[in-house]
Amino acid sequence: MTDFLHIAVGTVTMRPYVFAFFASYLVAAVLHLGWRKTIWFTVVGYLIAFASEVSSINNGFPYGWYYYIDTTRHDELWIAGVPFFDSLSYVFLTYCSYGTALLVVAPLKRIRRDLVSLETHALRRSFSVLLLGSLFQVFLDIVTDPVALQGRRWFLGQIYGYREVGTHFGVPLSNYLGWWLVSALLVAALQLIDRFAKEPKKPAGVAKAPYRSCYAPFLYLCVIVFNLSVTFYIGEKLMGLTGVFIFTLPVAISVVLLANRVNRYRKEDLAEHLSDFPWSPAAEGNANPDRKLRLYP
Repeated sequence: MTDFLHIAVGTVTMRPYVFAFFASYLVAAVLHLGWRKTIWFTVVGYLIAFASEVSSINNGFPYGWYYYIDTTRHDELWIAGVPFFDSLSYVFLTYCSYGTALLVVAPLKRIRRDLVSLETHALRRSFSVLLLGSLFQVFLDIVTDPVALQGRRWFLGQIYGYREVGTHFGVPLSNYLGWWLVSALLVAALQLIDRFAKEPKKPAGVAKAPYRSCYAPFLYLCVIVFNLSVTFYIGEKLMGLTGVFIFTLPVAISVVLLANRVNRYRKEDLAEHLSDFPWSPAAEGNANPDRKLRLYP
């Protein structure tokens, strides 16, 4: 019992940043999707990520050959040679990437001090969101994996390595191709759960919160800033600048798109959104739907 408590406590205290991100994910996902879908995706997403890691350390697929160094096996939870926190990280990385993709592609309505994404069921489950969400997640790994590989130089610790030194700061390109495949599977799993998980008209946990549609993108940015900060902290200036350059263009494009699309939705966009989510804050102040409404040509 003492060993169990030691490992349970160590799993959290050794990786507080992971569980801070995970807690933020729970808040954002529950407000957006509800408790049931969030729990379903947390379990299914973890299992997909865990299976991919077990496969790769034993078979080299999908990320290429790598290995874990179990120096913390007696201090935190490991399952089948994989640290628990690592597979759990995929869950919040997928959700924040998915939420960022949704914000980028959905029409937007500004209501007083709120910004509402006019998403629909069809948009949530679209190929556009699948493609963008999976790519957003791969871009996160392009920043996180190189600095994680230098874990011995910061508080992560050296927990893994690759059999052969890769071309991107020691990370092989096969890793990123594998991440794209697994990220697509994870986003697809979330879309399927959103489609088939049985819910009442308004899922339990879904609630109005100021700028709720921005929570997932904000978490996405927090993950980027955290990893880039660690990169510069350990003195890897080239690695850090490369990460900054990688994200400058997609972030700038996303910000410009968002700024130019606020209140540029069609009446059909608003109607479809309210048909799918009648409890949405977008219903407020809609007595005159043509006011401040600029239609697409």
